[in-house]
Amino acid sequence: MTDPSASPGAATSPDALSALAGKRVLLVFNPKSGQGESTLPDFVSLIRGAGAEVTERELVKDTPMSEYVADLENFDLLVGAGGDGTVSSLAYAARYTDVPILAYPAGTANLIARNLDLPDDPAELTAVLAAGQSVRVDLGEIEVRGEKSGFAMLAGAGADAAMIRDSEDLKEKYGELAYVMSAMRQINPKKTTFHLVIDGEPRSFEGIGVMVANFGMANYRLPITSDISPSDGKFTVLIKAGNILRLVPNIIDSVRARLNLGDPMFSGNLETLEAKMVTVGADDPFPLQYDGELHVETTPFTASIVPSAVRFLTPVRKADLDT
Repeated sequence: MTDPSASPGAATSPDALSALAGKRVLLVFNPKSGQGESTLPDFVSLIRGAGAEVTERELVKDTPMSEYVADLENFDLLVGAGGDGTVSSLAYAARYTDVPILAYPAGTANLIARNLDLPDDPAELTAVLAAGQSVRVDLGEIEVRGEKSGFAMLAGAGADAAMIRDSEDLKEKYGELAYVMSAMRQINPKKTTFHLVIDGEPRSFEGIGVMVANFGMANYRLPITSDISPSDGKFTVLIKAGNILRLVPNIIDSVRARLNLGDPMFSGNLETLEAKMVTVGADDPFPLQYDGELHVETTPFTASIVPSAVRFLTPVRKADLDT
């Protein structure tokens, strides 16, 4: 990670960026992300100024993501600029290639970039690209009605999907705060009986939702719960039986654990399980969300781990990505 005591220009000095000279960079970007306030043009100018050859491809509606990376073997680096949905779709399309990906934070929440501890400043992001430090992590594959898609962070049905739905009208005015405001509306969401199959074992419970997590940090890098790793070859499945405020004590416990402040105070508040594959059904169909995008598909869905699927560029070590 960049030394905070270093001078502001150190990370983007000509010597630091010399590794980009002659590199072939493929940039795939969503022009609709982030309410048009992206710093992407500055980033592109910086990497071109460092001698990189940049190919830009703008996302077009109804064009499969796989088409944008069909010739990925001709590039050295891949940049996905947009929200979490753009980044995860791109990573899934590029899975099992050896080209590292920079998750450029051009969306509203940018939780994948937050989990990777990426900066927001285009000059600092240029330095991350030049340094080339990456970690190989898992992805998730989700199947609904025979159609498969990918996700990097998490998928869920129930209260969190309702939160994503209700935040859409608030994003333009409130930005990232829209998610917090929407979450407060879910204090007493509807319950139903969920039916899970976890690595072949059936399980039913009454609750407000199910979350299948690969990465484990929410906004401000606060851990959702402890012991989530994006590189252990399995999901952490969170079973939410009460209202959404029951997540708060688990975040407190996770922070305490990271700071070595003693045993958990709220260990019985939220049940977590591990799985390589999980099918989620419900008596009352719930909307489905993955990586912050609400989808018209509803339960049931099946999520499967795709181990060691992608290399993400990050300034931190692999162990720093675990909660």
